[in-house]
Amino acid sequence: MNSSIGIACGFLGGTIFSVDGGYRVLQHPKPTRIFSRIADAKWFLAINWCERCDLPSGILTHEGHVSFFNTAVLEIGETAFLPLEHRKSIFNTCLTLSPGESATYQIAPNKGVEVLGVEVDPRYGKVAIVKEVAAYTSSP
Repeated sequence: MNSSIGIACGFLGGTIFSVDGGYRVLQHPKPTRIFSRIADAKWFLAINWCERCDLPSGILTHEGHVSFFNTAVLEIGETAFLPLEHRKSIFNTCLTLSPGESATYQIAPNKGVEVLGVEVDPRYGKVAIVKEVAAYTSSP
């Protein structure tokens, strides 16, 4: 078995590298876990990114669905975290962002979320990785 690394890339604070038969994620709790597609490895890291946040965070799709949210969101509720009437605008914010860039979207006078636009799976386009901003105050 050849153990050389053909491709290595960073994604949302994690590392994905190619191996025979697929892709491994350095941060995966099972070091022998192999993902058959790089998109699956990216989904793992996107979910892991949300789970590591102490503040409410989740993944918003183009359809306005929160496909994953962390325990902090479970405690306050999905619609308290991302009100339905703001989801389209939040997602549209992610579409304007370059790779690695983030923006803050104001939901209420003292509530904002940080938005990252990432392409996890090219078949579906970008998703918005969203995290509540602690003690948010808007700029004058």
